[in-house]
Amino acid sequence: MILKYVKRFAEILFFSSFFVDFYLENVYYRRKKFNFGGKKLTWTTEKRYRRYEDWTQEEIEQIKKNIEQSPWRATYHVEPKTGLLNDPNGFSYFNGKWVVFYQNFPFGAAHGLKCWVQLESEDLVHFKETGVRLLPDTELDSHGAYSGSAMEFNDQLFLFYTGNHRDENWVRHPYQIGALLDKNGQINKIDQVLIEQPADTTDHFRDPQIFNYRGQFYAIVGGQKLDKKGYIKLYKALDNDYRNWQVVGDLDYASDNTAYMIECPNLVFIDEQPVLLYCPQGLDKKVLSYDNIYPNTYKIGQAFDTKTATLIGPSPIKNLDYGFECYATQAFNAPDGRALAVSWLGLPDVDYPSDRFDHQGVFSLVKELSIKNGKLYQHPVNAITNLRDSEESLSNKNHTHNTYELELTLPAGQSHELVLFADENKEGLRIVFDLEKGQVLVDRSQAGEQYATKFGTSRSCDISPTDTTVNIFVDKSIFEIFINKGEKVFSGRVFPHENQSGIYVTKGAPSGKYYELVYGRKTN
Repeated sequence: MILKYVKRFAEILFFSSFFVDFYLENVYYRRKKFNFGGKKLTWTTEKRYRRYEDWTQEEIEQIKKNIEQSPWRATYHVEPKTGLLNDPNGFSYFNGKWVVFYQNFPFGAAHGLKCWVQLESEDLVHFKETGVRLLPDTELDSHGAYSGSAMEFNDQLFLFYTGNHRDENWVRHPYQIGALLDKNGQINKIDQVLIEQPADTTDHFRDPQIFNYRGQFYAIVGGQKLDKKGYIKLYKALDNDYRNWQVVGDLDYASDNTAYMIECPNLVFIDEQPVLLYCPQGLDKKVLSYDNIYPNTYKIGQAFDTKTATLIGPSPIKNLDYGFECYATQAFNAPDGRALAVSWLGLPDVDYPSDRFDHQGVFSLVKELSIKNGKLYQHPVNAITNLRDSEESLSNKNHTHNTYELELTLPAGQSHELVLFADENKEGLRIVFDLEKGQVLVDRSQAGEQYATKFGTSRSCDISPTDTTVNIFVDKSIFEIFINKGEKVFSGRVFPHENQSGIYVTKGAPSGKYYELVYGRKTN
């Protein structure tokens, strides 16, 4: 008798479990969450650093097929053909075109053996791959072509980058090395270390940025001292020879010395004022409030003393972007004097929902930097307006293609709320502009597949409670919000469910335009 009841109880459990699983898989996920499939891989060190030539064509084709299943591929933002995209590198002007590279691990959404992939553009909006890649194929960069910069010399583009090399004991040796790219797309590497690792520095020493200041070439490199404090080293090119660098000193920018590593330092000049962009890993949050795993920050100086390596009169440290994803921003002064910047919309040490489709990371739109009333402004280059296709007045929409721009005006004295990537229940990316209290809130807790939640699901910043303009760019799984023409910026990713493609105004009285954006038409 007891066995009979035990058997019956087991049958009830089995069928209950079956129907719960059936409901979750076939009803709940499809209606509410919709799991798009894909696969999650485990990456061993051996697999991450497998040589490129050892990957079979069959494996590469499988990666491409998996990417084709992804519902989140961008339309007008740069992203990798395959694998991981992270830092922008070599942003420059060469041979009549804008050039930028993205650092790439081509075999999956992992940080492994990296190369650079070249892109060219005529308008800073439409980018295409040229087929040129800076490969990790020498002793000096055997374990990856890490980040760096570029500048034209004698009709060739000098690529200045960190070669990552590990010895037989897996000890890392960072080499600041170079290569020359000619106008035919041929790369010739310089067979020497251009800047040696300083004796007082750990193996975290990387990301050289070359720049021209009043006719003299300099470079800055980010690093970590032996006491585990982050710093920036300034170098000078003797006789303006990119092969011959002399140390000037540690850059004095009134650092608080709480970061344990400085990554991706850039120094640009706007109306003669120096602007230092950098990523201080481990920065004390008492110095600067931020929620991302690592911040992307800036300081504005009043002048730059090249003899003492000093940023004179630096402003307090400030967030470059208040959103969820912005890192490794690279900026340079173009031949026409403009300061242009592009960022990686992604973060180190964070997993993303797109990983299971073998792709991760995108570039931001290219932004022009300016200084107004002591504040750094950043706004997409003017050519972005050429993507505008259909134009409508702002209104609620049940469905879009999630490829659009909103250009809005928000009256002061009110609170305005929008929900983008919205489903029929108005759940999605919630954006609140409180122009009574003077605050912006961006909440992605109901937008698509959740990730990196240990760093929070919302971001905010203060703004002036006055009439406000906003430009919002949405591209499949990307949003960029520019407030008052770039006074404040929120950038980030959401990975919407199948039914999340609407726009709703849920509070206030914002007015403005909705533009469907079409990529591919040539712009002026």
